[in-house]
Amino acid sequence: MTLNCRGKLIDLSTPVVMGILNLTPDSFHKASRISSEKQLINRARKMLADSALILDLGGMSSRPGAKIVSERVELQRVLPHLRNVLNHFPNAIISIDTIHSSVAERCLQEGAHIINDISAGTYDKKMLRTVADFNAPYIAMHMKGLPHNMQKNPRYKNVTTEVMDFLARRIAACHKAGITDVIIDPGFGFGKTIEHNYTLLRNLQYFKQLNVPLLAGLSRKGMLYKLLGTDSSKALNATTSANTIALLKGAKLLRVHDVKEAAEAVKIVQAVQ
Repeated sequence: MTLNCRGKLIDLSTPVVMGILNLTPDSFHKASRISSEKQLINRARKMLADSALILDLGGMSSRPGAKIVSERVELQRVLPHLRNVLNHFPNAIISIDTIHSSVAERCLQEGAHIINDISAGTYDKKMLRTVADFNAPYIAMHMKGLPHNMQKNPRYKNVTTEVMDFLARRIAACHKAGITDVIIDPGFGFGKTIEHNYTLLRNLQYFKQLNVPLLAGLSRKGMLYKLLGTDSSKALNATTSANTIALLKGAKLLRVHDVKEAAEAVKIVQAVQ
């Protein structure tokens, strides 16, 4: 599998790591919040040195209970930092985490390469056409509801088949809109109980039937630290364990706060395989 990131090719025969750069004041993992230009550049530099192939910038928290922020606020948070990262690291591949087509459009105009949409294009109906117009790769994630209500008693008859069916339909919608490179994300923690999340992780290999690259976003999430009776600050070891399982079951991209440890997991799994 390869991704054409607006002229920059990513070879997914070896899984790649995406480093999270949170440009919000309320992301669930406090240590990941970035509050200054210097902090952003230092963190981006370290992630790239630790083998991150993609940097994922987000200006809206999607933690459980979070509200949708306006496009204006999101652009105020993201655009200056996007320009700064591109100026310092012109060869970096940049993903923008947004549900707004106008934010995606402005960031792609500025030089971003990938759009990462937690709503898979269901929130903003212009999103898919916008991404297609720029010939950019698109990450489509499953979420039940929206961040403010997604964890209010989520129910499924069969979480694996329902999430797969949703993603299959979104892949078809992406292709119909003209998006060539689609990546899917089952959305761990987005409208799922702990049991739902572990069922998805156990059955992750079935998502390979959809014939597009699979992203796993497990980093420091509640499904890990709540099971262990701790919090996100103490969930690095659990994250590495979950990432290793995801890699063994076919994940091609890992979205993480801690790049070095994720890259090491990739190397170990590659050696085993």
